[in-house]
Amino acid sequence: MSGVHYESYTEARTHLKDLLDAADEGRVATVRRDTGRAAVVDVERLRHYLAMVCPSTAQVVAEAGGWSVFVPGLPVAADGATFDEAIGEMVDALREYAEDWQDRLRTAPNHQETWGLVQMIALSDDQQLADWLVGAGR
Repeated sequence: MSGVHYESYTEARTHLKDLLDAADEGRVATVRRDTGRAAVVDVERLRHYLAMVCPSTAQVVAEAGGWSVFVPGLPVAADGATFDEAIGEMVDALREYAEDWQDRLRTAPNHQETWGLVQMIALSDDQQLADWLVGAGR
């Protein structure tokens, strides 16, 4: 069975079940709107793929009786008394970064290339993000 392609959002709306079924099955599913085209993709497939192509570069350092976590190249860091607390704080910091990116940073030249990372953050739950940070999960 091939992918599904709809030339208007009205046509896609009429065939919404087919569009979502195709995405769920991993088939190509697109909708044209004016001059643009959007893809409909299963969230877990996309999140898994983005986690693979955006490997964590987080660095964790023990210092001053606690732990610090940072991601080189991102204005994101966190601290905690324990390793797990620092990772949890970093999950929160990543969520704040993703929110800021969507609100205003997406057009800043030094943040435009983090689109995939922001998508992966938004599509992940806290445990998935924590596992990604320490390199344990995709």
